[in-house]
Amino acid sequence: MMRREESQRRTIDIKDLSFERGAHLLIKRELNALPVGSSLGIRGSDPTLSVHLRAWCRAQGHDLSLNGDSGAAGVVAWITRGSASSGRWRDAQSTGRPDPKADAAVLNRPQPTWGLAARGARVESGGPEFSFALSDKEEVWADNVPKLYAQAAAAQWDPASAIDWDAEFELPVEVEQAVVQVMTYLIENENAALLVPARFLSQIHPHFREVMQLLAIQIADEARHVEVFTRRATLRGTELGLSTVSGQQSLKTLLDEPDFSLASFLLSVLGEGTFLNLLWFLEKHAPDPVTRQVARLTARDEGRHVAFGLSHLQYQLALDPLLRSRLSLAMNRRHDTLASTAGLNEEVFDALVILAAGEWTPEAIAEGYAKVQELQEEMHSDRTARLVKLGFPAEEASKLSALHTRNFM
Repeated sequence: MMRREESQRRTIDIKDLSFERGAHLLIKRELNALPVGSSLGIRGSDPTLSVHLRAWCRAQGHDLSLNGDSGAAGVVAWITRGSASSGRWRDAQSTGRPDPKADAAVLNRPQPTWGLAARGARVESGGPEFSFALSDKEEVWADNVPKLYAQAAAAQWDPASAIDWDAEFELPVEVEQAVVQVMTYLIENENAALLVPARFLSQIHPHFREVMQLLAIQIADEARHVEVFTRRATLRGTELGLSTVSGQQSLKTLLDEPDFSLASFLLSVLGEGTFLNLLWFLEKHAPDPVTRQVARLTARDEGRHVAFGLSHLQYQLALDPLLRSRLSLAMNRRHDTLASTAGLNEEVFDALVILAAGEWTPEAIAEGYAKVQELQEEMHSDRTARLVKLGFPAEEASKLSALHTRNFM
């Protein structure tokens, strides 16, 4: 029977292979198959082998004995395997497990020196520090963010093929102008919805990769929405509609918000949530198949954006209930900033009435006007429900919802 100490002493013949040509790969492979403390004999004829072995073993944390045990003919050296924490990796830090389904895989505060390393990798000590403003889990995370990312990735669509741009239809000039005005309004709002997450994306520590990926897709969604709204607006060669000062001022408050959670609240939970009602309204009252398809597809995307905003804030509120007062203050602050503005573009309001009316009769216009009023009531009701989900009492939620900008977004 082979003795234990003999079973832990192997030899490898690398012949004339030098370190400059990859000899370390064969040696490393053999060492990895041995337990810590076991020895590996090296045979080889390269004249620089001893020199390179000495430097390599020192870097890797292994012990080396040159011209060792004469009992093994031709052995140049014996390497005694060191532990995984030896050598160049002795101060390496684990960045957490890579499994995104395990909450423990995502650490509460990754280190600045982990930089761009993959979650789950070992990071060698001595690297540069990276400055990520959003480096706390509670600042960006949501319990369902991996699931939302998977859904978002699977739900991407191509504007060129998902919408039948060649569908035949003819609209009265006034109705086509109404569609174009609404599309013009949607474009500027989606520009804001693209730029807000884009501003925060580069501030997120890569350890929270699912959040980065989800925001990247959200940005791609908004870029696609700008494309399809622009394409529908110009489909019949009609000039684009009016962009108002009040609309621009309302959107600027979103771009000016420096806090990620507050920006998510104002944009996704309130603005995009309200926009969902508008898009489903357009899908229902669209006067042509292209507008109907555009509204339906973009609404599906916006639903995911709202879901992430809600989930993120629910996660953060569970850790910091005081955030709720900051959300309330953010709504009041934005309301005060916009108190002197005109609110919703009158041309947009009138365009929505025309689309809901469907024809040019006093009765139809009155009905269209009533439907737009119902839309605004529905927007208020759904905003209130989302605020209740965030823990606001129903009466307070209703009052806060009433403070939301009249510009919808």
